[in-house]
Amino acid sequence: MTLDQSVNSAASPDALTSEQHKQKMQRRKAVQEQRLAERTADKGLVIVHTGNGKGKTTAALGMVLRSLGHGYRVAIVQFIKGAWEPAEKASLHHWTAATDDRPALLEFHAMGEGFTWDTQDRERDIEVAQAAWQKALTFLSDPAIKLVLLDEVNIALKLGYLSVDQVLAGLAEKPMDSHVILTGRGAPAELIEHADLVTEMTLVKHPFKAQNIKAQPGIEF
Repeated sequence: MTLDQSVNSAASPDALTSEQHKQKMQRRKAVQEQRLAERTADKGLVIVHTGNGKGKTTAALGMVLRSLGHGYRVAIVQFIKGAWEPAEKASLHHWTAATDDRPALLEFHAMGEGFTWDTQDRERDIEVAQAAWQKALTFLSDPAIKLVLLDEVNIALKLGYLSVDQVLAGLAEKPMDSHVILTGRGAPAELIEHADLVTEMTLVKHPFKAQNIKAQPGIEF
């Protein structure tokens, strides 16, 4: 029996005595320590957050905050948002200021012009998305940038404003130790195949549809 099987075959928590619980946790600790000891590779990741559920950008911003907390330089390019001032940009304003002894830790560019039903100009939408991609490329190839967030870039791919080959070629230019997060529903299969970490947000229930509740500040924007 392996360590994993030993842990999984233990009795339910409610049926364990204190000593049995302690032994179970010791076995679990041994499993985790073995797993950690086996993981020795270090690599910059391509991370995709997709799916119809909420939370794709929010989860990515959590990684942004974590990286900033480590003192890493981060860049954010938003592909659809930008017609309004994103609240997350205001909340991260502190990090966009340079000091006497270091450059700004965060570059934040909201370069979209809104949803397609608002813009109603496909050629202009393509032009704006391509400009945002050119800005993103400057960060993707910069070894000083530890993390790049390409927010809603999957939507630009889905709508044909960017090509998959174009994006994959850009990702190939990133330094080996830098991370990239690509968010938005409808991530293409080629991007998912290329990525190291893919999370799909599943929509179970949404107040907009279930209760006719409008988008609210602090939740949706």
